[in-house]
Amino acid sequence: MATESDLVNHENLRSFLAEHLGETEDFDVQRHDQGFSNETLFVTWGDTELVIRRPPIGETADTAHDVLREYEVADALQDTDVPVPKTVAATEDSEIIGVPFYVMERLDGDVLRYSEPDRFENPEARAGIGTEMIDTLASIHSVEYESLGLGDFGNPDGFTERQVERWQGQFEWAFEETTASREVPEIAEIGDWLADNVPDEPAHTLVHGDYKLDNVIFGPDADPELAGVLDWEMSTLGDPLTDLGWFLFFWLDPVEGDRSPLMQTMAPTFLTGDDYHSREALVDRYEQQTGVEVENLKFYRVLAVYKMAALGEMFYARYLMGNSDSTFYAMMEDGVPQLAKHALEIIDGERPI
Repeated sequence: MATESDLVNHENLRSFLAEHLGETEDFDVQRHDQGFSNETLFVTWGDTELVIRRPPIGETADTAHDVLREYEVADALQDTDVPVPKTVAATEDSEIIGVPFYVMERLDGDVLRYSEPDRFENPEARAGIGTEMIDTLASIHSVEYESLGLGDFGNPDGFTERQVERWQGQFEWAFEETTASREVPEIAEIGDWLADNVPDEPAHTLVHGDYKLDNVIFGPDADPELAGVLDWEMSTLGDPLTDLGWFLFFWLDPVEGDRSPLMQTMAPTFLTGDDYHSREALVDRYEQQTGVEVENLKFYRVLAVYKMAALGEMFYARYLMGNSDSTFYAMMEDGVPQLAKHALEIIDGERPI
């Protein structure tokens, strides 16, 4: 496992931060060990708590770990209704710590990944979490991205169709390794259904690309307030309902399928408890906040499961290649067939929202 010493040149970083924030004697760097993508470092700089985002060690794809893209969108959103951490600086100069990186201020609060904080263990707070999540998603989809300088941030025309093609391609890559272990013939059926049912895209918006509960931070007050949206590396311009479908996949309902061992490894299990919004209520709230009637929701829900299954198949391929000993990657041997079954049940109407 990489350590903070592997990930950063401390003296070069000290000089960079001093240039932007002034000198300090109190300087410390710690690696944050959550997440599977870009590396996160927590930095103490005097009285200021900072976060550094940098690519992981080793060779990375040109776009998959583009931290400067994260910085671009977060910096553009500073004075909007979308809550984001305060940006400090970014650089593509790899001479400083070996890779491009950016710096932002650290937010105070909690990421609701495995459990709800004690202060939220009441009906009003639990309802407030869902409301904050949907209202913030609506804010993301409502920003005037061109006026923020993000008019060239993506290629929105044909976005949804390209999403289907992209994840089909990811399956094809993974299957070259995994089919010798087991096959998942249902994936082809799901891919064909998606290709045949791509809806007309709504008006293009800024899209987060990975909007879910563990990619936001709630402030420390008793009443839930979403203090910041994190992890913008997949953001682009495109179809906002792909964000909604992805978010709904990770928002568990108190129904039998959501209580499966697989789903409970991928999403916060406390959402199946009392007082949380149902997925149907969240869609209603989204329509109210955006003025957009959500049509073809089945397509976007299936696309989300298909995307997660493709990620799972790539995880499993890397496990078989010996590139990871993650137990989560290993469980995708059975997990991806379960996700394929999940998607077919949505298509067949056996999994109403």
